[in-house]
Amino acid sequence: MLDQRLLRENPDLIAQQLARRGTAPDLGPLCRMAVEQRDLEEHRNSLQAEGNGIGRDVGQLLRNGTAADDPAVVDLRERGNRLKQQIADVDERVKELGRGLLDGLRSLPNLPSAATPDGRSEADNVERHRWGTPRQEEGLLEHWQIAERLGLFENERSVRIAQSRFVTLMGAGARLERGLIAFMLDHHGRNGYREMAPPILVNSASLTGSGQLPKFADESFRCADDDLWLTPTAEVPLTAFHRDEVIAADQLPLRYVAHTPCFRREAGSYGRDTRGLIRLHQFNKVELYWFCHPDQSDAAHEQLTRDAEGILEALGLPYRRLELCSGDLGFSAARTFDLEVWLAGAGAYREISSCSTCGEFQARRSAIRCRDGKTTRLLHTLNGSGLAVGRTMAALLEHGQQPDGSVTLPEVLVPYVGSDRLLPPP
Repeated sequence: MLDQRLLRENPDLIAQQLARRGTAPDLGPLCRMAVEQRDLEEHRNSLQAEGNGIGRDVGQLLRNGTAADDPAVVDLRERGNRLKQQIADVDERVKELGRGLLDGLRSLPNLPSAATPDGRSEADNVERHRWGTPRQEEGLLEHWQIAERLGLFENERSVRIAQSRFVTLMGAGARLERGLIAFMLDHHGRNGYREMAPPILVNSASLTGSGQLPKFADESFRCADDDLWLTPTAEVPLTAFHRDEVIAADQLPLRYVAHTPCFRREAGSYGRDTRGLIRLHQFNKVELYWFCHPDQSDAAHEQLTRDAEGILEALGLPYRRLELCSGDLGFSAARTFDLEVWLAGAGAYREISSCSTCGEFQARRSAIRCRDGKTTRLLHTLNGSGLAVGRTMAALLEHGQQPDGSVTLPEVLVPYVGSDRLLPPP
């Protein structure tokens, strides 16, 4: 959430930065509410000071022996009561303005970092580097074709269980996903991340704090009888884990890794990636999350991205790093590196991780601060997939496919899967 003080003092800066995102909200009503709220708070303070003075005057008269029903005392008390009513009226208006401001500010996305390149859409994203040699051959299959041959998952029966865009992994497919999750958690744990297993159901306050509500309500699955939602990403419960807390600066950074199933409606994406593991309503993901000191967030962003890249490199999967332009940033992000893995069968790079620094945007929404000596300030939050498990599996199947129908697996996965290859049924 944006700083209310910045809205009052420099709305032009906010408008300029939001224009970099390609949005042009009318900030006028919000600015007027912010100014009116500040002026009313100052007026309330003066009324309270006047009321306190009247109280002292009444007390002095009574101590000097003036009767309680003396006209001077009665007059002062009546003035005090009128002031109390004025203060109550001002308080009510201040609260009303506060609610309106909060709703308005929550609807505005984060401001792009100065380092974020300008652009209008994904076509303007900037490739920063590539790793590995993409496999490019004629006749390579896509992962869903390989999975059907190997009997790794079932789509049609999954529709019977739920609806379209759900999948049931079977046999070696289920074992491969379980092995990938364990490998990713172990790898990140060795790199200093603390493993977490947060609740999968999250309340509205948690979604609001991380930036999913109110904007993305239509993208999420809600439990009808409770204030609970199925989490769209472990970023949500991990942000909320320290909501309303003050963390000592010498404890930072806090680095967490969590595996959760994730649930998204994928509204507006029908017709895209309808087969396989790329775009499902339910999918597994390993999430990396940092709480860090504001002075360290740039270095933290690079390290978090390198940690996600480390999984791809350990698995031998070619990838590229893109820096998102200002017009393609996510709602809460100030700067983002997308990692795209090479899908050999599809012959294309596809997103497998989005590593973002959010600055103080989520920390302000969630009231998370750090204390550095006598100074208390909002800390910075960062998040990234480390990795999306289904998309990792898809890349492994396409990258490792062999002419005999088998799929070779990276050596690092053998202890987790129990084999160095997946074989077609006899």
